[in-house]
Amino acid sequence: MGATPREFAPTYLDLLRSGALAERVRQARQMLGQCTLCPRRCRVNRLQGEQGACKSGALARICSYGPHPGEERPLSGWNGSGTIFFAYCNLHCVFCQNWEISQKGEGHEVTAEALAAIMLGLQDRGCHNINLVTPSHVVAPILEAVNLAAAQGLRLPLVYNSGGYDCLESLHLLDGVIDIYLPDMKFADSATARPFVKVSDYAEVNRAAVKEMHRQVGDLMLSEAGIARRGLLVRHLVLPDSLAGTDRILAFLARDISPRTYINLMDQYRPCFLAADYPPLDCRVSRAEMRAAILTAGKLGLHHLDQG
Repeated sequence: MGATPREFAPTYLDLLRSGALAERVRQARQMLGQCTLCPRRCRVNRLQGEQGACKSGALARICSYGPHPGEERPLSGWNGSGTIFFAYCNLHCVFCQNWEISQKGEGHEVTAEALAAIMLGLQDRGCHNINLVTPSHVVAPILEAVNLAAAQGLRLPLVYNSGGYDCLESLHLLDGVIDIYLPDMKFADSATARPFVKVSDYAEVNRAAVKEMHRQVGDLMLSEAGIARRGLLVRHLVLPDSLAGTDRILAFLARDISPRTYINLMDQYRPCFLAADYPPLDCRVSRAEMRAAILTAGKLGLHHLDQG
């Protein structure tokens, strides 16, 4: 990880001034007409109220927002990460710990103007960033809101906090807009993942997405105070019985992304939602499994592990 210059300005301000950000808004909205915003490519007309796998229309639906002290240390800092939790998801994980939001869709729809106002309000509250949680299916309304908020004074880094099932077309629209990518890497093998996340190509799509994210923003850069300004952070939830393929995911990051990748090896797995019906997800992760994951990371030269 490296330090950024004292004066930081998010790159979306350049896109705003050139008019390119407004063009990205237009392109993303056009994609909603036959939706291909995520790898599912449902091709429904969300502009006319049709719904695909994510159950979402043209507007973003949010559950909650506010300063979050419990994100990765470089994101939360001392004033919190400005999290916006979007309802619904393009994955249907049977072990989701936030299933009331991701599957039931708890929350309410907001216009782009209202979403922009939320972003500006989080900035006014002193948050270090705007953290877009589960954004993959609402890229279009997010871009519209960022265009409005940036014109009204938004200057915080934008965090794209996703389940890692993101298509390259949407990521290309976000190039220069997102400052910090925070994807999950849930499974190393798609055949293993399929019954648990309900898509057949998770691992291949995930690896391609993480490569593109890193191409755009590089390794994590911090301010002199240790706050994230730009770069890639990766979350990996260690699952029981080596189900996630942790060793393979860590090897991929060390070999194909960067040995300086900032990683949060998460130990908080617990059986939630439908997990009791999907052994071995009906068990918690052991301390031995977590120790093994941390040791593997060290052997691969991955030493930037979140200590939060």
